[in-house]
Amino acid sequence: MNPIDHRLLPDDLVTHLRDLAQRRPNDRALTTLRAQGEQTHETVLDYAELDRRCRAVAAVLQARVGAGERALVLLDNNEHYVVAFLACLYAGVIAVPVFPPESLREQHLARLRAIAADADARAMLVDEELLALAGPMLQSLSPAEPIVVDRVVRDAAEPGWREHRPLSTDIAFLQYTSGSTSTPKGVMVSHGNLMANERAIAEGLGIQPDDVFVSWLPLFHDMGLIGSLLQPLCQGLPLVLMSPRYFLERPVRWLEAISRHRGTVSGGPDFAYRLCLQRVGDEQRRALDLSCWRLAFSGDRKSVV
Repeated sequence: MNPIDHRLLPDDLVTHLRDLAQRRPNDRALTTLRAQGEQTHETVLDYAELDRRCRAVAAVLQARVGAGERALVLLDNNEHYVVAFLACLYAGVIAVPVFPPESLREQHLARLRAIAADADARAMLVDEELLALAGPMLQSLSPAEPIVVDRVVRDAAEPGWREHRPLSTDIAFLQYTSGSTSTPKGVMVSHGNLMANERAIAEGLGIQPDDVFVSWLPLFHDMGLIGSLLQPLCQGLPLVLMSPRYFLERPVRWLEAISRHRGTVSGGPDFAYRLCLQRVGDEQRRALDLSCWRLAFSGDRKSVV
């Protein structure tokens, strides 16, 4: 099968997703995996439902935050993170992808506070689980009342979203450095920058019309956000998403997801492959069928398997 012509990618993601919701409403866009006891729970969103949820959250953002203001996306890898990030684009609000705190210890909160202050964040997008865990802490990041994504999605009747189409020069999100050696610094990524990057990824990886992406990479990191979430959305291809913790607890889950969902494009840092070698046993390997895995990437390199 021939690679997708990268020149045909959309000018902006919002218009593209709205078009997919109209043309292919029932096609699978996103499947998220999470542990439920010893079992795996799957949540599946088609393009119509993804668009509905994005419009619902975007309507709340438009009511509370002015266009061009910043909003922290403070969630784990799940459907709520995807909706929250895209809702910022739908609303004309600049997304600031960050990580959820591992605990309420000061060292885990200092970087979040630095990012929130530097971005002058006017909103926070969270879910009910994080609100229950860290409600008081959230007040130290922003005085604004948190927007609880899953609650908004559940309670919204008809989204009151005002249609917004980004310009190529508009800032889509701020990508912050790790802050491991200095105060985190934000890089402004415009919609034009973003779509140019997606075109380069499509061309470089030879993305094909029948590809299925599988990812556990954190969505606050560029490899997870730009390469593993936004690339399949730009191409109108399905994504199977899980959290880093879900993978790290049992590395075989990554391989099981590829096998079960017939993933063709997936990857991660070198250590992920080493973990699989060290912690996936012979019996587990015999239960896998990875013949579908067309392209495995490692860090900033790729290899075809």
